[in-house]
Amino acid sequence: MAQVFMRFPGGREKACTLSYDDGVEQDTKLLEIVRKYGMKITFNLNSGQYAPEGTVYPAGQVHRRMSESRVTALYQGDDVEVAVHGSTHPWLDHMPVHMCTKDLLEDRQTLEKQFGRIVRGMAYPYGTYNDDVVASMRSVGIVYSRTVHSTHNFDMPGDWMRLPATCHHADPELMNLAKRFVEGSGWGRPQMFYLWGHSYEFEERDNWEVIEKFAEYMSGRDEIWYATNMEIYDYQDAFKKLLFSVDGSIVTNPTAYELWFFLNGRVYNIRPGETLHTEA
Repeated sequence: MAQVFMRFPGGREKACTLSYDDGVEQDTKLLEIVRKYGMKITFNLNSGQYAPEGTVYPAGQVHRRMSESRVTALYQGDDVEVAVHGSTHPWLDHMPVHMCTKDLLEDRQTLEKQFGRIVRGMAYPYGTYNDDVVASMRSVGIVYSRTVHSTHNFDMPGDWMRLPATCHHADPELMNLAKRFVEGSGWGRPQMFYLWGHSYEFEERDNWEVIEKFAEYMSGRDEIWYATNMEIYDYQDAFKKLLFSVDGSIVTNPTAYELWFFLNGRVYNIRPGETLHTEA
């Protein structure tokens, strides 16, 4: 029986991604750290909650939203994804369906106009959702949404609309999990380390060294693909479209992605539109 597993770009077995919420001033420092170590990150924004231009916060206030102009300037580049977080950061699961849908659609539309790119990802405000919220997301073209649930494992998501994380950065097991991820094996299966949080929490707890230590340890490894949430979703979605013969000896790639897979002890790559014959 042929054993087939997805591999990430370059034939890698592992991927690492970060997801941070709210669009606050501390994201500037977080992004500097992410870029220092060559990683990638997704920021989940509330486009209806931007601070007025020129806002000066009182001393001691930790949760400081940025103005529209600062947001636009900061979240640029191929190493950054912007995603929906509810236009007004509402409790979506308590809203009538049409109001929930309107909020999500407005957030997506505003972000797309603001950044000039298609936005299809999301994180749940307050981490709350139900089946109606999921249906609303699907109706406005959102393809994944992160929850606040931690798995303490590295399995690829089975349900991207109810996407769990490996852990929050304040998890006391963070570095133990990172070590397990780096040193361990998925026995052939692809693995993903998914970290989430809010950057203002580092200032609140005066512990920026937590993310610095994590990034330094996790980065610069040839066996890990550093990607945004959406890059990983799109890659896995494309992989699922590969066409295999019954015995796995013929594979066709109908997608626009170059894809990698592990088959019976060997890693293959297949270009867009290509059909190849394996040694299955």
